[in-house]
Amino acid sequence: MLLVIDVGNTQTAIGVYEGESLDRMWRVATNRDHTADELRVKLLPLLQSENLQASDITGAALASVVPQLTGAWTRAVQDLAGVRAVVCSAKTAGSLFDADYPNPREIGSDRVADAVAARELFGSPVIVVDFGTATNIEVVDKQGRFLGGIIAPGVQTGASALFSHATRLAAIDLIDPHHAIGRNTEEALQAGIVYGEADRADGLVRRVVEELGYDAPVVATGGLAPLIAGHSRTITAVQPDLTLVGLRLVYAECTKAGN
Repeated sequence: MLLVIDVGNTQTAIGVYEGESLDRMWRVATNRDHTADELRVKLLPLLQSENLQASDITGAALASVVPQLTGAWTRAVQDLAGVRAVVCSAKTAGSLFDADYPNPREIGSDRVADAVAARELFGSPVIVVDFGTATNIEVVDKQGRFLGGIIAPGVQTGASALFSHATRLAAIDLIDPHHAIGRNTEEALQAGIVYGEADRADGLVRRVVEELGYDAPVVATGGLAPLIAGHSRTITAVQPDLTLVGLRLVYAECTKAGN
């Protein structure tokens, strides 16, 4: 059983693979202050809730955008299951990740995993829109090379900023209001946030396509992808577990290379 962990700024996605099948997946809040011991104690009940044991874990792969948690998660997995997690990067992805980029080492591990998975599942070229704490757009060209992309404030990040600065606007549930003209404050906020994010993503994707000079499939991922993608005019597929797929592929590549 392969354990895959994608540590984001707001949420951490945890999954277990049996072969190429994602059998279990959980999303938990990211706490930057958690120690390796706390993460181990957090992980064990998740496994046990699905009748899984730590001894079932034979390998692990990790992507993290929170540096202080990269080491903590690595130690937690080592202590719990006795395996050394492969930490995803442009280097560990090996032949799966070809980058036409000035400094590949600075590319975030989640961006590497997304690009690896998108190329494997959808071919080249391909564009990924990852709706997380940040909205990331990753671009893979016709030759299968990662060119770079766009990093913008995410849906919830922007909404939180609005709520914290506008004293008369309270936090709302992010759902589809089903019409652009809000008939009350809640609907107006939902329309602005949900439809606004879809239209922003479309505008950015169109700029990317114009710069590329050719069309490409556009894959949405991240926790809010199912909500936003349905209102997009450029997104062609939704793959919520894309990063976890990339981690599985990177782990397999490292295992094959004997790293």
